[in-house]
Amino acid sequence: MPTLGPFARGSRVRIGPVRRRLACARRGPSRALACERAAGRYPRTGPCPAILDACRPGRLTRPLRVEPRLVAAGHVLTDNRGRGARVRVEDVAGPAAWPHQPTPDLSGTRVGLLSVHTSPLAQPGTGDSGGLNVAVCALGRQLVRCGATVEVFTRATDDASAGTVEIGDGARVHHVPAGPPELAKHELANHLCAFYLSMAVDPIAHELDLVHAHYWMSGWVARKLRQRHGVPFVQSFHTLARAKNAALAPGDAPEPALRTTAEERIAQEADAVLASTEDEASLLRTCYGASAGRVRVAPLGVDTEVFAPDAADRERTRVELGVDGPLLLFVGRLQPLKGPDVAIEALAALREREPAAQLVVVGGASGTGVGTTDPQGLASLARQCGVEDAVRFLEPRPQRALASLYRAADVVLMPSRSESFGLVALEAQACGTAVVAADVGGLRAALGEGAGRLVRGHRPEDYAAAVSSLVSEPDRLAAAGLAGARHAQRLGWDRAAAAAAGVYAEVLDEARAEPVEAVADAHAGAC
Repeated sequence: MPTLGPFARGSRVRIGPVRRRLACARRGPSRALACERAAGRYPRTGPCPAILDACRPGRLTRPLRVEPRLVAAGHVLTDNRGRGARVRVEDVAGPAAWPHQPTPDLSGTRVGLLSVHTSPLAQPGTGDSGGLNVAVCALGRQLVRCGATVEVFTRATDDASAGTVEIGDGARVHHVPAGPPELAKHELANHLCAFYLSMAVDPIAHELDLVHAHYWMSGWVARKLRQRHGVPFVQSFHTLARAKNAALAPGDAPEPALRTTAEERIAQEADAVLASTEDEASLLRTCYGASAGRVRVAPLGVDTEVFAPDAADRERTRVELGVDGPLLLFVGRLQPLKGPDVAIEALAALREREPAAQLVVVGGASGTGVGTTDPQGLASLARQCGVEDAVRFLEPRPQRALASLYRAADVVLMPSRSESFGLVALEAQACGTAVVAADVGGLRAALGEGAGRLVRGHRPEDYAAAVSSLVSEPDRLAAAGLAGARHAQRLGWDRAAAAAAGVYAEVLDEARAEPVEAVADAHAGAC
């Protein structure tokens, strides 16, 4: 099998796609990185020129064009309250309307999942952990069932996290040394070269046939692996800087230009890009210059064994919470983007009509929300609104405990400014709970028709009115729960993995027909 050795700088070598060997830097990543800095190839601090080169401003962009919506239908289900009904569901914008494709056989294929900036083992809802973490873990397990060997690579964040951890069904998480363990998210771009160099000397990474990168930082590393070592890569962004910057909350910090231009370059050079909705696919094509033929729509999924209606568990959890009136639930990182402040103000408006209404907020402080939408700031807001006795703050919960809270709630609130998909909405629906969400991005696709309400804008009074229209009519609330459960049942992680595996198979077939051309570097350890 051909391998990359110490070829002259700039020479080109064609390498087959199966079990390619990554270049092995003899001196190790840390020393190689130090030597490159000492030689003046890039500065001692700040992003290295390799990153800056990847992030030069691209073409002028065009406005986002929203794709037409798709529809589908539903059947009989039982809701959290133990009642059954025939509910017609017209699902909006795609996931349930997309046909279920056969799962390709990935036997003998070694897939690397990259999650540089956050570990899939971290508890969702805290720091930088969220739906991406859930997706990487679930996808890894399901791909193993498709026959693939799955290796997940993430940055080591403390000494204890070094090494390899199995996440179930044979998928393994490898903790890659890259920079000091404790780093803020905005500092990680300075250490992407170190992450790449660590992978370049990892014997497990040598065997990868394909890389699936999650988030733009992982995409930068995957792009480098493709350039230097001929490993094809698939990209999932999960969030896009331009979408977030177009919907900033007051006082929130915009995403840096470095990220925006890096995303553009990655979108244009990936062998395939997976978008979770048609809206995201349209944004990638029109605003990022991604080739229409390389963008695939593949929905995220939900664990329908964990997240499912259970009337007995609902009543038990409500008793534990001491709830006897309408219960609203907010789940997510406490940051301006997610709108927890809107949820509290909506509760205050709702209690004018439903005095017994309560709100449970599940999540931890994250990003720029410290001081405004962190637990202390939100508690202060609740006092100002006169609802401090009706708002309860809980730390993020494991999935099974979270499912109990979804079931206990009458309505899940999602007043997000931007969402690429909205996994919380899907989990809530799977539990038979109605959702009131912002009419933005992926939430249009995640919420099944009849499963709740989409609200334009972020006026708390509008969210209160939407919630009231449901909780004031028990039959309508029950029908929404049934519609949501029907919608979510068709979106298991097995289906999401089948869609991803189909794209992997296409990319590998293309690589076999026309092997990826790699640039061999005499300085194998250089970034």
